[in-house]
This record gives sequence, structure tokens and C-alpha cells, in this order.
Amino acid sequence: MCGIVGIASRAGLPDPGGIASMRDTMRHRGPDDAGMWVSPEGRVALGHRRLAIIDLSPGGRQPMEDASGGIRVIFNGEIYNYRELRREMEQRGRRFRTASDTEVLLEAYREWGAGCLTRFNGMFAFGLYDGGAKRILLARDPAGEKPLFYRHAGGRLSFASELKALLADPSVPREIDAASLDAYLAYGCVPGDRCILSGIRKLPQGHALTYDLDTDALRTWAYWELPPPVSGPEPDPEALREELERLLLDSVRLRMIADVPVGILLSGGLDSSLVTAMAARASSGPVKTFTVRFPGHAGFDEGAHARIVADHFGTDHTELPVEPASPELLGVLARQFDEPVGDHAIVPTYLLSRAIRPHAKVALTGDGGDELFGGYRHYNLLQRLDRLRPLVPAGVRSLLGSFAARRLPVGTRGRNHAIGFAGEASRSLAHVNLFFDEVSRGRLLSPLLRSGIAFAASPERRKERLCPGGATSLQEATRLDFRTTLVDLYLVKVDRASMLASLEARAPFLDRRLVEFAFGRVPDRLRATAKERKVLLRRLARKLLPPALDFERKQGFTMPLADWFRGEWGGTVRSILEGADPGLFDPGTIRGLLEGQKKGYANSDRLFLLTMFELWRREYRASVPAGSQPPGEGR
Repeated sequence: MCGIVGIASRAGLPDPGGIASMRDTMRHRGPDDAGMWVSPEGRVALGHRRLAIIDLSPGGRQPMEDASGGIRVIFNGEIYNYRELRREMEQRGRRFRTASDTEVLLEAYREWGAGCLTRFNGMFAFGLYDGGAKRILLARDPAGEKPLFYRHAGGRLSFASELKALLADPSVPREIDAASLDAYLAYGCVPGDRCILSGIRKLPQGHALTYDLDTDALRTWAYWELPPPVSGPEPDPEALREELERLLLDSVRLRMIADVPVGILLSGGLDSSLVTAMAARASSGPVKTFTVRFPGHAGFDEGAHARIVADHFGTDHTELPVEPASPELLGVLARQFDEPVGDHAIVPTYLLSRAIRPHAKVALTGDGGDELFGGYRHYNLLQRLDRLRPLVPAGVRSLLGSFAARRLPVGTRGRNHAIGFAGEASRSLAHVNLFFDEVSRGRLLSPLLRSGIAFAASPERRKERLCPGGATSLQEATRLDFRTTLVDLYLVKVDRASMLASLEARAPFLDRRLVEFAFGRVPDRLRATAKERKVLLRRLARKLLPPALDFERKQGFTMPLADWFRGEWGGTVRSILEGADPGLFDPGTIRGLLEGQKKGYANSDRLFLLTMFELWRREYRASVPAGSQPPGEGR
């Protein structure tokens, strides 16, 4: 895992050496080494921070050049099938100087051009400069595990693993994008290719970008997409279970390849337990497993479940107790999550990553299992709503949704589902995991800011449009979650939190072959029904996991946030939010949310989301969108 940054210009760079200061904002992503390269004509500069995982020798340093010296690459991530690709290219006559997957990437580009992207099985974001073509190639892995921000303006392309690296360039504006803020308040993240700051974009999952230095022309395209939804005769369930077992075992085996210690984040849930089972089978000795515990909070403590799995497979198991963290940690995380993230699981994810780091440099996770195999509770609910929707007249559903939006306080259980039930299935999908709906955002945002987004499509409408046609509601839901919540929220959380601790997180369920298998081969009834979840995965679990484990239990990786808010965190959060910028948020609505939390409404998630945004805004000195400032106030 590493940090990459680059600048390419049509006319030449005024300060090519500035790439070093941009690079070093990401020291946490690569504490082992740093490198940079500036082209002889001064039009391209590349920087790299290295976290050495494979080929720890100096031969793995970056930026890396090919044998001809005409192509250079900076690479973040891992190509898991690099040994297979290397053998194939050696048979074609290619010769290699190092044992690194970075050199395999370089030679694959020389062999197949941009077509090499379809051959990679890995998690990655990279920037490659082809000196002969005077062209930059950027690419991001199919699941979007590794981040890549870019800015194209003034005859220049700049890109980086983290937004803070781009902001080290003083010429980059820091104006908040109003539509992106609206989306953040809705879903706790900024979705798709948008960024919280105007003028900056993110390369989407499974996409590539080329930039021509001579013409300043930029093009993006999808080199990978999800397979078509399952149709036709249903495969044999037992054959599918066997194929799943084979694919998951090979995926875990590939992700255990490293020249440094590897561990597993074991929650005791189905996904991480299956990863542990496969790792135990693939390893010649005991694997290291780690579990976070919350003493005194039984509803959040998964230690007992994890211990059952660890004992069964004889792992070298470590339990890491977490006490209420100091509220000062919020500022540290706001600085690290340089695009705000509203999922409070960033706190335990970071604390666990920090605790693991002295024991391992790589950690396997269970991320992706829910989206691929139907693990979320809303998959059951959406199918029940599908059955109920035709029985309730549209007018009645509309009245119910309007009443819920306008009369029920934010934080009332079931409020979002009632709003979503007013429309078709796609509307219900868009209201899953919603922090603030359209009505509550209208109350929260300042009048001047609301006027700036009045004619833009709401985040809910944009999400509805992403629903694929001709698919079942379950297919729509799992595909939508894979393309939005997983990549824009959960994987961002894991990447930034683990990288802050200089720990590389690898997700076996996001192996490209497993993703294509789950979405292209497994029928609905073996993923989730109105009553069951992870049907196929549970069949595999019953074969491999200890019978004492509760296969039906579902608990996200979370923390006792509401309890912490009643302690030291509560006063800190109130102080931060009462000082929030009135050019963005209505102070009366903020006070109402704080008072509602005291009265028992479930607002802790929303208050956390707002707190992280306000801390982020202060840390990065982000300005209120033009025209949103109250009269007489300057920022």
C-alpha cells in the first residue's frame, strides 16, 4: 500500500519540485520510502510514498521505469495475480529485473497497452507516464478499493491518492461543492465521481483515464463493469457452493502473499469467519487473528463469537479492548479523512488498525460479503415491501410518505422506509441508509445554500437513476450498494483508517472473480429472500465453521456511539456544532437535533456526520459556496 501523486502539464510546470511537499502529506501511506521523478522537459512530475509489502528490496522503489526508460509508473495497491502474468509474459520473451508486482504492471502495459487493465486481479490505483506517446494513464480497480482524486484545469492534470496532497498546491481552490454537500448529508459520503470541493473529481471504480500532454485532452472510460443479472435456468446449488468455496480459498491464498506479517480482522461474523477458515487451510502455520472488544457494552462486543472461531481453527488470537476514545481523536480523523465521511465505524476501524500494526503489516477483512451475497437486512425488507406495494393504493402510500417526512421527527424509527414506500421500488432503494431526507435537509441547510441547489436533482433522484432496468429488486439493491455505499463509504473508511496506521487492508470477497460469480451466477433465492440472507454463504459456513457459531447473527462493525455521546463526547459534539458555520447550516435545526438526542431520538449517527463535516471544514479551511454567506459576513 502506498501513496501516489502526479502532475502533468501542457506547457510545463512552474515548480516541479513542489511534488515532494504534495507527496509528503501522505507519509502515513508509505513510511518506508519516498521517491520522485521529474521529466527532462519539466512537464511531468511523479511522487511516491512506499509501504513495502512485496519485494522489500530497493528494486521495488518507485517511481519505477521500464527497461527502455520511456515509461514510468507510480502504483498503490497489489496485483494479486502478478506471478501468473509474469510467467505468461516470460513465455513471450519479457525479462524482469525485480520480484515486484509493480514491474509486472509496467511490462503488462508494454505488452498489451491499456488492455492490460482487463487482466489484473487486484486492488489498485496507479498513474503511468508513457514518454513516447506523451500520455498519462490513470486507473482504479474494479471494486474501487484504492482511491484516486484528480483535477484538470488550466492546461494541467494533477492526481493523488488523497485529496490533501492536491490541496498542498496553493493554487487549488477550496470552495465546497453545494451538490456534493447535499449528497453527504443524505448518505454520509460524496458519491460517484464528485468531490466535496468544486473542480476536483474522483476516478470511479473500474475506470481509466488518459491525458494527452500535447493537446490537453482528457478521456475517461469504464474498462470493467458488473456482469448482466442472473437469468435462464438455475444452476445446481451444490455446484455453486463448491465453486464459491474454490474461489474464496484461492482469493484468500493470493491475499496472504506478502513479505511481511499478515493478520485477519475477525469479528465472529460470517464473512470474516469464512476468511479465517480459508486462511487456516491455506497457511502452513497458525494465522494471526484480531478482534476489537467494548468492555461493558455487550450489545457491541463480538469477542465471544470471535473466540469460538479462533479456537476452532487454532489461530494466534489477540483481543483488543477499546475504551471510550478521547474526543480529540475526532480531529485526527477529520484530518485523515480529507473528504468527510459520516460513518462512525471509522473510529473503531482506526483504533483496531492502530492496535494491530505492531503485530502485522497486512490485514484481511470481510468487506464485500454483504453486497455480493445478500447480507443486509434491507434486502429482506425491500422484498417484503415489493409484496405489500401493490396492495396499498398509490395515493395512500403518497400520503403516508408525506406525513412521515413532514411530521415525524428525524431519528424516528421507520421514517425513511415510510418515505421510500411512497414511490416505486427504486425510491425505496434510494431511502435506505439515508441520514437526512430531502425535507430534513431543506430544514438543515441555510436558505442561501438551499437556493444554490434548488434546480439540481436531489441525491435520492440521482441514486434512483442508477437502478438497472430489467432486474429484480434484490439485483437492483445489491448492484446499487456495490456501486455506491460500498465504494463511496465503506471502502473509503477502511482505506483511510488503516492507512493512518500504515496498515494494508485486503478484502478477499472483492476478488474480481468472486464479484463476477456473485452477480453473474448466483440466483436471488441463494442470496436473500424476504426472510433469509446470505443463503449460499450460509451453506458454505455450515460445512466449514464450528456449529456453536450463530450463523443468523448480523452485527455491523460499530461502537456504542449513543453511550459515548452521554459522556465526554456529548459536550465536545455540542460545542463543535453550536459553532458550525451559519452560512451552511441553520442553527435552530442543529439545536433541535441536539435536543432530540436528549429526548431519545436516534440522532447520534446524524450528529456524528455533522460533527465530522464541521471539523473537516475547519481543518481544510474550506469556504462556503459563493452566494451562500449571510449578508455582511466574509470568510
